Amino acid sequence: MPAEWEPHAATWLTWPKPNGISFPGRYKEIPPILAKLVKLISEGEEVHINIWDKELELLAKRSLEKENVLMKKVHFHSFQAYEPWCRDHGPMFVVQPNGNQAIVNWGYNAWGGKYPPFDLDNSIPSKVAEALGIPLIEPEMILEGGSIDVNGNQSLITTEQCMLNTNRNPNLDKQEIESRLSGFMGVKNITWLGNGIKGDDTDGHVDNISRFVSKNTVVTAVEENISDPNHEILQYNRNVLKKKFNIIELPMPRKIEYQGQRLPASYANFYICNSHIIVPTYRDTNDDRAIETLKDMFPKRKVTGLDSIELIWGLGSFHCLTQQQPA
Repeated sequence: MPAEWEPHAATWLTWPKPNGISFPGRYKEIPPILAKLVKLISEGEEVHINIWDKELELLAKRSLEKENVLMKKVHFHSFQAYEPWCRDHGPMFVVQPNGNQAIVNWGYNAWGGKYPPFDLDNSIPSKVAEALGIPLIEPEMILEGGSIDVNGNQSLITTEQCMLNTNRNPNLDKQEIESRLSGFMGVKNITWLGNGIKGDDTDGHVDNISRFVSKNTVVTAVEENISDPNHEILQYNRNVLKKKFNIIELPMPRKIEYQGQRLPASYANFYICNSHIIVPTYRDTNDDRAIETLKDMFPKRKVTGLDSIELIWGLGSFHCLTQQQPA
């Protein structure tokens, strides 16, 4: 699997439908945010959008046109999914030894069966493979794209909390999971972190805590407030990573709650596309620090903050919404 910073042919997204469960009572605020996201991505690559029906496609196009998105760069596909988190249910592209691309169709069960139904979401990779005319590889294992991160050089990071959770693959042990990761993603060096951040309903996705920014460098979130439960969790993960990689610390935003629920706000959920690094911001004093930290890592791309206050109510941000298709 190529690293996210390697050249893209396109980015895939799934447009949320109004009656989905991800944004209860807040849906109307979401399409304008997605339009801003698509605008930034489309400045450097094509954008493919899975859409529920023609009516929603018309509404999506209106949102995009309001943002002055160049519509010839955007392609809609009548592939239905219940929820918008394409990182987890979308196509995961790999390059085969012969140089041709394929899609690995990991199983998807809505983060351990939390949000049924999910059959349509689970069918997205096979529909994309058919549309593109490329092979589909099926490892017979549950895996969401947000639960792993790769450096394109045979290294992968993940968390034990998610990948070893019995609500995913109760019949596979750690060694069997490692074997599938190696065989289907071309990795040899697998680093196991511990837990993810509080408020994360995915059981600890790594894309909310630690991300490769080069073959040997990882940015990893740290919580400076020692009374916050994330402090100890993130220190543990940092110390595991420090044994193998160069470490760059990324601050955390303040604790964000909505209706008494802690939300998984993190700057680590940035998306690397051809022309931008798109960083979720939270109207927080650490927003600028996070952006500046990533500017140092990506001097040839524009690092752009995009407000994620409304989006995080759906328990995800820009990386969760996107899935890259390598060039």
